[in-house]
Amino acid sequence: MEKIEIGLLLEGIYRQYGYDYRNYTYSSIRRRIRHRMRIENLQTVSGLQEKVLHDPKVLDKLVADFSINVTEMFRDPGFFLSFRQNVVPALRELPFIRIWHAGCSTGQEVFSMAILLHEEGLLQKTRLYGTDMSEQVLKRAKIGSFPIEKMKLYTKNYMQAGGTRAFSEYYSVKNDTVSFEPFLKEYMVFGQHNLVTDRSFNEFHVIICRNVMIYFNESLQNHVHELMYDSLCTDGFLGLGDKEGVAFTRYADRYEEVDRTEKLYRKIK
Repeated sequence: MEKIEIGLLLEGIYRQYGYDYRNYTYSSIRRRIRHRMRIENLQTVSGLQEKVLHDPKVLDKLVADFSINVTEMFRDPGFFLSFRQNVVPALRELPFIRIWHAGCSTGQEVFSMAILLHEEGLLQKTRLYGTDMSEQVLKRAKIGSFPIEKMKLYTKNYMQAGGTRAFSEYYSVKNDTVSFEPFLKEYMVFGQHNLVTDRSFNEFHVIICRNVMIYFNESLQNHVHELMYDSLCTDGFLGLGDKEGVAFTRYADRYEEVDRTEKLYRKIK
């Protein structure tokens, strides 16, 4: 019965508001629905459906529950170190660089890439596009301010990612908040984009989509792989999360492995 109710809830959200969660992994969606039910003091999924369909404020809360916003500066430092070593040399040959961070959350990954490219002398010829389906997290990304208590971890990640300067050079501190230098933002564009329902909006030399598809079922993963393949130029690079890959997709033979461990690929046809 619960599975039927969850299916009806997701279908109702899609028809009423256009948000499509129907192909997210069931266990993940069920866990977040139950969380919202406890907060709203509801006994059934059908009760939550009634509230969501008649009260957009409840929908906003549920959408926030569905959004997985786990991110940090230079998260998985080995990925960024490999990017420096294996991707940057190829990017040097390009007259202009377009990089898409899909599912960028609050923007830490985009700022990390901006810092890396600045140190490699490539930032001025790069446009970084950060997209997410959540308007709320994008507002925070555009501001570029983060809690100061995170800086110890971020600094450690930065150094392990091959950072060449003092990380503190890139931000200023006011009260308990860190704001990154304005020059980094000059090369960023943040915008709303839903990997489930929206199409490609440009051709990119690099697409980073890390730890997003682990929440999708196989059908939706295939859809996103098609979107990224269509959005990536030939010889462009694709970066995925450590539990993701192209091996079992229909695009497996269209990429070459750049770094198997760090899940970096290059489109070859």
